[in-house]
Amino acid sequence: MGIKATLLGAVLGTMLVTPTMAEQLTAVSFGGAYGAAQKKHMLDPYTAKTGVKILFEDYSGGIAEIKAQVEAGNVQWDVVDIEVIDLERACSEGLLEVVPQNLLLPGADGTPAKDDFIPTALANECGVGNIVWTIVYAYNDKTIGSVVPDSIQDFFNTGKISGKRAMRKRPQVNLEWALIADGVASADVYEVLATDEGVARAFAKLDTIKGDIVWFDSWSQVPQLLNDGGAVMAQSANGRIFDAIKKDGKPFHMVWDAHVYDLDVWSVVKGSKKKDLAFDFIAFATGTKPLAGMPDVAYGPTRKSSMALVDPSVIPDLPTSHLDKGLKADGIFWADYGESLGEKFNEWILN
Repeated sequence: MGIKATLLGAVLGTMLVTPTMAEQLTAVSFGGAYGAAQKKHMLDPYTAKTGVKILFEDYSGGIAEIKAQVEAGNVQWDVVDIEVIDLERACSEGLLEVVPQNLLLPGADGTPAKDDFIPTALANECGVGNIVWTIVYAYNDKTIGSVVPDSIQDFFNTGKISGKRAMRKRPQVNLEWALIADGVASADVYEVLATDEGVARAFAKLDTIKGDIVWFDSWSQVPQLLNDGGAVMAQSANGRIFDAIKKDGKPFHMVWDAHVYDLDVWSVVKGSKKKDLAFDFIAFATGTKPLAGMPDVAYGPTRKSSMALVDPSVIPDLPTSHLDKGLKADGIFWADYGESLGEKFNEWILN
């Protein structure tokens, strides 16, 4: 009887576990306030709806970790948030799965997905856009001094405003900023940067502040650098600064001049054993309501139907309200030139 009871208990226990309850996804993003917003509006609601547990990890961006997993045949990540500036290269190198767009949900107002998303959100077959974001620079009102910057030229002018500048340790955006600060029109930046002379010009401009640069790897480091005086000005994803101002009351100020805006997308790592489940998560996470939560950290939703749910007071802080001052990051350019410029950039840092 004891054996029968044990077997019956095991059977009944198994019957109580549905396939979704036993499933787990690994999702990877950028942490901080952005990751917290994704967890609140995308991950937790998906788990509540399906029972799927999501292991949520942070990374610093780029494609190196994705490439290492795929090439080693040891894929640990399923869903990854990737910047479009890196997406073209990752997709062309076969590091990501093709996301079937027919799985995407219609908008809450019934609009078909292909018409509800802004065009650039569905431009690449390997990802579905979830935010419009941008890279600005910011300063601390309490440490900036009497001269307040308002242009990208000021960021590069240590004679006008002395002190350290914090910058993300990668060529993207830094080279664009250097050329714009050196007088190249935003519309011509990528044409110039595609030439040897343009690359030399960009590095020459970076040379003028090289001794005053504090390098960082993760956006999460920026608020602390500004807060403790580690840098007088700091490059940042706009949402990090917005969150520090709104939630933590920090005396930070964003400069929108020459901001470089882009999209982030949800993608699936090539070879994920949970590919279909990952697609299901992406369809849910890019629905009208989940995307409407991204303005919590001043990132614009990629669906038109989401804007009806956005607090109007946040709209002036969204990158889409400042496109006239910005430059759209060119993912195709960085797919073509990213590897060579990455090598040059790393060599420049070491010299």
